[in-house]
Amino acid sequence: MAFKTRVTEMLGIEHPIVQGGMQGVGLAELASAVSNAGGLGTLTALTQPSPAALRAEIERCRAMTDKPFAVNITVFPTLLPPDYKAYAEAALDGGVRIIETAGTQQVREIWDLVKPHGVTVIHKCTAVRHALSAEKHGCDIISIDGFECAGHPGEDDIPGLILIPTAADKVKIPMLASGGFGDGRGLAAALALGAEGINMGTRFCATQEAPIHDNVKARYIENDERGTNLIFRKFKNTARVGKNAVSDEVVEISARPESTFEDIKHLVAGAVGRELLQSGDLTKGIFWAGMVQGLIHDLPTCKDLIERIVADAEAIVRGRLGQMLA
Repeated sequence: MAFKTRVTEMLGIEHPIVQGGMQGVGLAELASAVSNAGGLGTLTALTQPSPAALRAEIERCRAMTDKPFAVNITVFPTLLPPDYKAYAEAALDGGVRIIETAGTQQVREIWDLVKPHGVTVIHKCTAVRHALSAEKHGCDIISIDGFECAGHPGEDDIPGLILIPTAADKVKIPMLASGGFGDGRGLAAALALGAEGINMGTRFCATQEAPIHDNVKARYIENDERGTNLIFRKFKNTARVGKNAVSDEVVEISARPESTFEDIKHLVAGAVGRELLQSGDLTKGIFWAGMVQGLIHDLPTCKDLIERIVADAEAIVRGRLGQMLA
């Protein structure tokens, strides 16, 4: 059994399940495993130190799968931005025809670059108004990200149960539901709410193929739905991360009225986060995690996870819900 939606049709995939672009995690091992299992795997462009390195990673991924996969390009507000267009050109050169974007309005320059080459653009949004704007400017698929998500949930604090159907009422292009998804119940719910697939990040981190240390994977299992911290709130750049001693310290320092970003910079730097993922030393920095940790109890292969999600969603749609009809 497979669910057929506009998302599966447009992306050329078997199941409406997409792996989110995750800094430090979206490497060929994970992306190829997700794609081989019938979902859409995603390489994270900025995990690579240069556009040339991204080209090499695309080739490495292509050697592991003959299925479609995407490249994520997230545009951050920064004083010294990377050459985003060069990364996009590297993706084009590598034959990638699905690109996921997120971040500031500068992503539209990337869209303008890649769309003439037949690229399908997925854009991550945290608000209905942003989704409508992306649709207006030529995006093909919206990934609507609820407050439960790992990473940056925006500043509106709208959970998926409200955000997804509210967006579905107004957005005409297909939508992926993102934030809080990790099992068949979530897939069935997302489809019922008006989405045509799901985007998962944290859940794919807790798989056999995720290229991160076993200690980090174990923490995803140990943490429950309360096991996250919201950081950067006072800087209007809210981020949800896994609960550990370091993120607790970030929250404590940030609560001081006189504190500035400089006071926590050493704790949240990307370099120490990458070291944590590879070394498994959870005292080194922060790691991305969503509330979906409460639904993570094992470390399956991507194939087993996707097959289980689809089978459980089908059982809900065909069985449990059908039996409730009078």
